[in-house]
Amino acid sequence: MPLPQPDDLTTVVLRTDFSDDAAWDALCAALDDTDPDPCATRVSDPRFAGVGIEALLAEESAAEEDERICEVFLADATALADPEHRLLAVDLFSEPGRTFRVPVRRYPGVSANLSIANLSFADYADAADASGTFRGFGDD
Repeated sequence: MPLPQPDDLTTVVLRTDFSDDAAWDALCAALDDTDPDPCATRVSDPRFAGVGIEALLAEESAAEEDERICEVFLADATALADPEHRLLAVDLFSEPGRTFRVPVRRYPGVSANLSIANLSFADYADAADASGTFRGFGDD
């Protein structure tokens, strides 16, 4: 189950919960409302239903080096049920398996900075609040 490649200057938002199509549509609409430019490569493929972090890490470690991605954002049951649609960011490269959540409204900035390596996954994860959610660096 190789992970999909993101479109240029985007990151992958991978749907892992298929219990509520309306919630997925709402999350996608929220992504569209956050930024006029595409910032997400959305993947809604049932073969990823319920996939866990360990399976994602195994897939990435088995992939050819030029096919690996650095991070993925999961649209899991929590993200779909949450009014903020807090996606689960998963590091697949620097500290494989490290996570934080990011509300959809913050996603475009996080995605852009990770895509161009302006900031690292750790920069965001280290700035997450007690709930494990990145809500900003305090100056924005």
